[in-house]
Amino acid sequence: MPLRFLAGCAVAFMLAALPASAHEVTHAMGTTDVPEHPQRVVILTNEGTEALLHLGVVPVGAAQSWDADPFYAHLQPLLGNAVSLGTETAINLELVAALEPDLIIGSKVRQEKIYTQLSAIAPTVMSETLGATWLENYQFYGEVLGLGDKARTNVAELEARADALAAAIGEGVEDEISMVRFSPSRVRIYQKASFPGVVLGLVGFARPPAQDKDQTFEEVTKERIPDMAGDRIFYFSADNDAQDDKANLDEWLADPLWQNLDAVKAGRAQRVSELAWNAGGGIYCAYMMLDDLAEIYGATLPPVTP
Repeated sequence: MPLRFLAGCAVAFMLAALPASAHEVTHAMGTTDVPEHPQRVVILTNEGTEALLHLGVVPVGAAQSWDADPFYAHLQPLLGNAVSLGTETAINLELVAALEPDLIIGSKVRQEKIYTQLSAIAPTVMSETLGATWLENYQFYGEVLGLGDKARTNVAELEARADALAAAIGEGVEDEISMVRFSPSRVRIYQKASFPGVVLGLVGFARPPAQDKDQTFEEVTKERIPDMAGDRIFYFSADNDAQDDKANLDEWLADPLWQNLDAVKAGRAQRVSELAWNAGGGIYCAYMMLDDLAEIYGATLPPVTP
């Protein structure tokens, strides 16, 4: 069925079904009238999927997780019958229209080029970007959904969890933490303005001078391995350990410059989950990161169900 026909049907549905009660939302692409209590929400980012589920909203459709088919294992049970709509950068507009949503939530950095088509299907709002803004985005999604108070409460609870971890770690929180991602085509040092950088910041960890920058990451060659130095090094690569990923990782870890780093020689360089520390990018993964840090530092925290 042609997309133009599907989109036209969706527009007709939207005009017929949009509740009289709506509120105007200012977002990265302008202003949009959003229904007060949307029932059929579509979410087009991974961090947004985590946010909605954490707020108690199950979307009818969601962007596919990056390294899963279609969704990450920790989200699949919560998503029920939600339809996979393609990855963040390749959203299937026909599938979106067929779901007859009453609200679409995306991000300008991912879906700016299809905003007009999405808006023809249903009211559409977008965050500006992803990564370091994930906590601000969480609260933005809450406001859009009429759950602003709940979102603020949930963020405060996450911050309290980070504070409790810092107290449990004690002097260890003074460690300068280095983060590195290895992949076949590129290697990146992660800096403060990244998802994991924000989580480390919530706890209060310091960063090495080479990484203490308000940027997301920096791609490096092997000559820059000394810039990976830190009191502790956490590194991640694809969790499925595909052969090409593993070969690349082994090559870098065998390099004399890596082997000469003080943290490596002291056994304080550790591989962590790519999902929790990078790919997931949302509040559930933030809790996973905090749990990982607690285990690594031997800190005891009460159990929590985020």
